[in-house]
Amino acid sequence: MTALAIRDVSVFYPVKGKPPVHALKNINLEILEKDFVVALGASGCGKSTLLNLIAGFMAPSEGDITLNQRAVIGPGADRSVVFQKHALLPWLNVLDNVAFGLKIQGHDKAKREKIAREFIKLLGLEQFEQSATYELSGGMQQRVGIARALTSDPEILLMDEPLGALDALTRERAQELILKVWRDTGKMVFFITHSVEEALFMGTKLIVMSPRPGRISHVFDLPFSRRYFETGNAREIKASAEFIALREEILKIIFKDEAGGHDGE
Repeated sequence: MTALAIRDVSVFYPVKGKPPVHALKNINLEILEKDFVVALGASGCGKSTLLNLIAGFMAPSEGDITLNQRAVIGPGADRSVVFQKHALLPWLNVLDNVAFGLKIQGHDKAKREKIAREFIKLLGLEQFEQSATYELSGGMQQRVGIARALTSDPEILLMDEPLGALDALTRERAQELILKVWRDTGKMVFFITHSVEEALFMGTKLIVMSPRPGRISHVFDLPFSRRYFETGNAREIKASAEFIALREEILKIIFKDEAGGHDGE
């Protein structure tokens, strides 16, 4: 079974002339095949640091990270990242942006365009494959970024607040689209957000992180994304008593952390 394992991971940032900053403390987390894990927490809790560790952009000070029992020691095609800012190449059209990673890997034009078109179709961008990315809306640009991340067939998709810059209506539609892509591809997902509602709606598991130093203080198994596939009614789910009660519980945890408390240790 596909699995990402994070064991006893801590991170210290050196600071010139001062003691090192303890950014993450004793992080233990397992992400299994078809899991959609969402990380949420007060500012400074280390969510992005954790994502950067999984991506291989940095190494832990202590502990280890493995993907399918192989040590994560740097970036790799088995992990793809979607950032808040889509980082598309404005001189390339949609098709060439989506196929860009495959070009870097050395695939011939026919193969990379065939694969790219599969994900362009999955993300509903067929009519725009020859369009310049700067001609697209913010939501469509993010769809291009997600399609590009999927072309390398990663084991896990890492998403760092990919919907944070979108307006409310576009954001809700994008949430539903990402869930459809997750269901259709079966990829593991690690998703960072500052929105409690978004976290509850999208995740199969929610980790709440607390700051100073960053650590996982609470873990919740969530039913709402799978319930959405059964009903197709996102607003009904988000308005349910169960959803609202859990949202308020998590908000209390985060507000307590921001005020300096450390519930859950």
